[in-house]
Amino acid sequence: MRLNTGLLRLAVLGSRSAYGRLAGIAGGVAVGVCLLLLLWGGANGLQARDDRGAWLRESGSPSVSGTLDASGSAAPIPLTPDSALMRTRGAEVFRDKLIERRDFAALPSTTMEIPGIGRPPEPGSYYASPALQRLIESTPGDQLGDRFGKFAGIIDDSALPGPDSLMVITGGQEAELRRGGSAAIVSDFTSNPYGGSAASYVTVLMIGALAVFFPVLLLISIVTGLGAAQRRERFATLRLIGASTRTVSRIAAAEVMIPGLIGAVVGAGLAVVLTPLAAEVPVNGSRMFATDLHTGWTAAVMVVAMVVGASALVAALRTARADVGPLGVNRTVHDKVPTAWRALPLLLGLLFMGSAVVIIRVLKIRLPWLESPLLVVGFMAVLAGIVVIGPWMTRTVSRAGLRYAGSAAAVIAASRIQRTPVATFRSVSGLVVAVFVVSVFAGASSIVQSDEGPVARPGLLQPTSLQATVRSGDTERPGELQASVARTVSEATSKPGIRSAVIGYGPAALSEAGAGSELVFTSKDALELGFKDIPSSGVVAVDGTFLYFWTTQPLSLRPAPAGSLEGLVPVVVVLGTDGTPEAMDRARTVLDSSAATATPASATPDVQLQSSRRLIQGLAALAYLGMFVAVAIAGLSLAVGTAAAIMDRKRVFGLMRLMGMPASVLRGIITREAVVPLLSVLLLSVSLGFLTAWLMVTAINDNYQVAWPEPGYFVALAVSLALSCCAVAGTFGLIRGNAAMTATRFE
Repeated sequence: MRLNTGLLRLAVLGSRSAYGRLAGIAGGVAVGVCLLLLLWGGANGLQARDDRGAWLRESGSPSVSGTLDASGSAAPIPLTPDSALMRTRGAEVFRDKLIERRDFAALPSTTMEIPGIGRPPEPGSYYASPALQRLIESTPGDQLGDRFGKFAGIIDDSALPGPDSLMVITGGQEAELRRGGSAAIVSDFTSNPYGGSAASYVTVLMIGALAVFFPVLLLISIVTGLGAAQRRERFATLRLIGASTRTVSRIAAAEVMIPGLIGAVVGAGLAVVLTPLAAEVPVNGSRMFATDLHTGWTAAVMVVAMVVGASALVAALRTARADVGPLGVNRTVHDKVPTAWRALPLLLGLLFMGSAVVIIRVLKIRLPWLESPLLVVGFMAVLAGIVVIGPWMTRTVSRAGLRYAGSAAAVIAASRIQRTPVATFRSVSGLVVAVFVVSVFAGASSIVQSDEGPVARPGLLQPTSLQATVRSGDTERPGELQASVARTVSEATSKPGIRSAVIGYGPAALSEAGAGSELVFTSKDALELGFKDIPSSGVVAVDGTFLYFWTTQPLSLRPAPAGSLEGLVPVVVVLGTDGTPEAMDRARTVLDSSAATATPASATPDVQLQSSRRLIQGLAALAYLGMFVAVAIAGLSLAVGTAAAIMDRKRVFGLMRLMGMPASVLRGIITREAVVPLLSVLLLSVSLGFLTAWLMVTAINDNYQVAWPEPGYFVALAVSLALSCCAVAGTFGLIRGNAAMTATRFE
C-alpha cells in the first residue's frame, strides 16, 4: 500500500496542538544538529591547530659526532646547505605566558626553509607571531623586546597553532648556538602533533567529546518522542479504518522526518552563524582560527542525514513495537519491569577503565593500542550505564515512596513511576547525565588546583628570584667568561626592581657537574638568597638541588670545603627582585639576552606554566565549556521531557480535573515525577563522575591527584538544579491547556 499524502496530512496535522508538537520537534533537532556540528568543528579545529604546531616538536639530530677531536671534545658535525642549527633553550616566560622560542643558524647558501618564515633569519634579528609582536610593541623593551634583537617580520598563520600563539624565531651565530651542546641539526620538521603523549592527548579529547556528545543525542531522542500518546491514538484510528501496520509505521516515520529535516537544516545554518563565536573560546591558551572550525558541506549533509534518518527509524520502530491494532491501543502503555541486570553496562565500564589503570600503574606495562580503547570504551559504557540503570533505581525508590506516601499527588506520582519507570526516567536522563559529566570535568580539572604555588621560605629559592645557569667556559680565553658574568650582574643591578645579583660558583659548569654537586656563595650573598642560619665562614656551600623547583624541604648551609672561591668558576646567576611583574620581566630580559647564560631565566612559579600542566589547564578550559553545554542541554531536555509527559496524559489529567482535583495537585504530580528519578540517581552520578575522573587521571599520569573541586563545580550543580526547577515550572502552563474537559473526549 502506497503512502497517501492526504492520509498523512490528516494524521500529522489533525489538530492545532500538532503544530506546537511539530515545532517542538523541529526546534529540538535544530539545537541538537547545531551542537553536533559545532562539536565536529571543534574537533577539526583542535586537529588543525595541533597539525600546524607539530613542527615545534622537532628535536633534530645531534650536532656533534661520536668521535673526539684533537682537544678531546666531541667533533662538531658541519652544516650543509640543506640543514640548519636549531637551539631550543627551554621556556621563555613573560608574565604568566609562555613564549615558544627557536634560535637558528645556517650557512649563507642554505636552502632549508622554516615553517612560517622561509629562510632562517639573519643573526641578531627575529620573526614573531602577530600576538607576540603586538605584545612587544606595547611593552618597554627592557621587559621583553630586548631579548630577541631586531624585528625582521611576522610569522605566517600557517605555522601558528592559533591567533593568540606567542612564538619567536631568532637568528644567531653558529659558534654561539654550538656553545653548551644544546643545539641540534635539523633538515626537516616532524608531522607528529602530539610528540610522546599522543595516546593520552587523543584519549582525553575523545572522552571529553563523548561526554558532550551523549547529552546531545539524548536531547534529540527526547524531542522526537513529543506527543507519543496522541500519535498512538490517531494511529489506532487509522488502523480502524483499514491502514496496515506498515503504513502506520511509515506515517510515524514521516511525521518525525519532516519537522526533523526542517530543524536539521536550520541547525546547520545556526552552526555556520555561531562558528566565529565558537572560535573565540580559548583552548590551551589560544583561540582557534574560524576557518579551522568549518566542517564543510559534506559533514553537514552527513549529520543532517544521520539525525533525520535515525529519528525517523526510531519513530517507526517505536510505533511497530507499540502494536497498534484495529481495535485501538491501551491509552496507558506499561513499561517492562526493569531488573538489577541493568547494572551490567555500568559495571563493565568501570571494569574496563579499572583494567587500564591496573595495566599501566600496577603491572607497569605500556600498551597504547590497548590502554586508549579500554578507557574510551569504558567511559562510553559508564555513560550509557547511568541511563540504563536509571529506571531500575527510579522504580526501587518509588516503591519505598509509595509505601510512605502521604498525599494524593505522592500516591499518583509513585504509582505512575511504578508502571512507567523507563518513560519517567527518560525525561530527567539528560540532567542526570549532565550531573555525571559535570562531576567528571570538575574532578579532572581539579588536579590543576592541587598544585599549590611556591611560598617564600628560608633555605629555598625565593619565588621572587630568577636564576640562569652559566654556559661552559672551557673554550673561552682566560677571564672572558668571568667578565661576561660580571657585566650581566652589573647590568642587572642597574635595573629598577632588581634588588640583588648573586653569582654561584662550582668546580665546573652545571652542565658538566655530576650528581651531588654543590653551589658555593659568599656569606653576604647567602643572606641575599634568603638563608637565615649562615655559618661564620666567609664562603658557604649548599646542595645543588637548591635551584630545582621540585625541592620542597629547606636546605641548610655549611662551610665550603675549600674555604675560598679560588679555583672555582661561575655556574649560576641568581637575581632577586621586588616581586613585581615588571621587575621579574626585566630580570628575565637581562639573563636571557646575556652572552654568559646557557639557559633561559626561570623562577619557581614557572612550574605552573610547564607543558604538562599547560595541557591539563587547557583541557580544564574545555571542561568548563563542557559543563556549560551539558547543563544547558540538560535543562532543555528536562523541559521537553516534562512537556511530553503532560501532553501524553492530557486525557488522564482532564478526567482528574473533571472529578474536581485542583490544578495544584496536578503540578505536584509533575514535580514529583521529575524529582524522584533525579534524586534516585543524583548521588550515583556525582560519585561515578569523580570515580571516573580519578580512573582517567590515574591512567594518564599517576603524579596527578583528584582534589576537592573548586567552587565552580558547586555553582554548576546549583545551576543544574535551578534549571531543573525552572524547566518543570515552565511546563505548568501546559497543564491548564492539556487538562481541559475537551481533552476527555473519546473517539
